[in-house]
Amino acid sequence: MELLEALRLQWEWGADEALLDAPQDRRNQAPPPEVAQFASPPPAPKRQATKPAGLPAAPADARKAAEACATLEELEAALKSFTGCPLRDTATQLVFADGAADARLIIVGEAPGAEEDREGRPFIGPAGQLLDRMLGSIGLDRTQVRIINTVPWRPPGNRTPTEGEVAMCLPFLHRQIALIRPRGLLLLGAVAAKAVLPPEAGQQGIRRLRGTWREVEIPGLDAPLPCLPSYHPAYLLRMPTAKAEAWRDMLTLKEWLTGSG
Repeated sequence: MELLEALRLQWEWGADEALLDAPQDRRNQAPPPEVAQFASPPPAPKRQATKPAGLPAAPADARKAAEACATLEELEAALKSFTGCPLRDTATQLVFADGAADARLIIVGEAPGAEEDREGRPFIGPAGQLLDRMLGSIGLDRTQVRIINTVPWRPPGNRTPTEGEVAMCLPFLHRQIALIRPRGLLLLGAVAAKAVLPPEAGQQGIRRLRGTWREVEIPGLDAPLPCLPSYHPAYLLRMPTAKAEAWRDMLTLKEWLTGSG
């Protein structure tokens, strides 16, 4: 009864918290859930101010630089000083072109490989040696044609160039074609075909495109230019069974060259 009377007395006095016999150290205890949810969040770490990275040059800048060139020498110099394509920073040197500056036929490949990157000339590795034999089979050599690549710098690890890299270099490819004014193009591989042909055709695979002449508009030329897509020699080295189709493409090319005068 005495305990009950003591409790009732505390209630009447407004006591709402029980006390322990000894003081309790609460400094290392987590707050109860109902208190923790209202606790102030820890301050966010301070972020260091960063300088915005510079954007690469847009394709419009590449077009402006390319269209300002009146000669192949000016175009090569413009490419050497062009900083809009990041491949320039990882390649050893520019691989501009090889062959005749007034060729009737321009051969467009994909991108330089390791040997081309070292020597500064396109198609001099195993794929280039096969291309020389293919040209020889129809009575041509590289002194009678112009050989260029869609991208004039070697991609790291010989990877396929990205669409952005191709788009950045395409105005220079177009300008070289316009300055030479050939009668036709031989497009070797899917990258070259997709870059040069209209979008509706370029989206198709090279197996469907090869062996059929198509026409393409090139800035700076008055009339559409005939183009023949075919397999890239590097693909033929990996897939020898496709050489029969490539041989038929070469015969198609020879027939066209004979008829075009």
